[in-house]
Amino acid sequence: MMTAAKTLLELAGADLSPARLSDASLVLIDLQNEYLSGPIALPGASGAVTGAARVLAAARRARAPVFHIAHKGKAGGLFDREAPRGQIVSELTPQAGEAVIEKALPNSFAGTDLQTRLAATGRKDIVIVGLMTHMCVSSTARAALDLGFRVTIDAGSCATRALPDGRGGEIPADVVHEVALVELSDRFAVIVRDNNVFA
Repeated sequence: MMTAAKTLLELAGADLSPARLSDASLVLIDLQNEYLSGPIALPGASGAVTGAARVLAAARRARAPVFHIAHKGKAGGLFDREAPRGQIVSELTPQAGEAVIEKALPNSFAGTDLQTRLAATGRKDIVIVGLMTHMCVSSTARAALDLGFRVTIDAGSCATRALPDGRGGEIPADVVHEVALVELSDRFAVIVRDNNVFA
């Protein structure tokens, strides 16, 4: 008889309860205008922004430390931070006291001081929202585990794009998103799918 699949975290008896914002830091990844229009616009970007705004509002009410990560590309290209396309979306405009950290690689810890800043909060739990699920969200969550953080990801506040399948077709964006989250749930993060958890 087949048994139901279990994640490695389940098999290890890990705590699978989502982080509480009162005890966590919030990391918002690459929620920039680049993903709303243009060559890499994401089909789920507007929904992810709405979700991220919900989580951000809850984090602010809980007085959680907030870290905005922004990808910094080359002038005139993708993620040009001096142009409108590279700006953080208006719904998530950083407030005074909220860190804005620019990165050049998918992993938000690589070449930045994010680890130092998170460690300074004294909090081991981080909640991640942002774009893209399979790329910068995944890379950051995986690195966070290596650095001793416990990660919770709000699924409704993330999105990604369709990818070529290497055989002349493509994998739809919603499938890439779901597979990325399932991969992370195996060992790297607690995945929240209930919009009321961070409300």
